[in-house]
Amino acid sequence: MPWQKACHKILGGKYELDLIFAPTPFMRQMNRRYRRKNKSTNVLAFSLARREGEIMMDPALAKKEAKFYGEAFKKYLWRLYIHALLHLKGLRHGLKMDKAAAKFLKIKWRAT
Repeated sequence: MPWQKACHKILGGKYELDLIFAPTPFMRQMNRRYRRKNKSTNVLAFSLARREGEIMMDPALAKKEAKFYGEAFKKYLWRLYIHALLHLKGLRHGLKMDKAAAKFLKIKWRAT
C-alpha cells in the first residue's frame, strides 16, 4: 500500500504507525490539549516511541481545505500525510521540510 511504502521510505522499515481518521470535534479537542490551540486542525502527528508513532487526520476539514486551495481531495490528503511523516522524522517547518516534502511528493507511490 502507498501509505505503508511512504512510511517505510521516510521513517524506516521497522516503524510502526497508526493512522487515524478522526472527526472535527475530536481533532479540535486534541489540538487544544496538545498544542493549546482552540480550533480544529487537519493533521496531528505524535511520536510515541523511537520507532512508533501516530497520525490523526480530519478528512472533513481536509476536504474543505482542498476545495479552498483548488486541489484534489486525495492529493491534498496525501500532502498532509507526507507532512506528518516528516514531523515524525523530526523535521520542523521551514526550507528543509519544504524540500523534503517536495521530494517525496514527486514519487509515484503505487500499491503492489
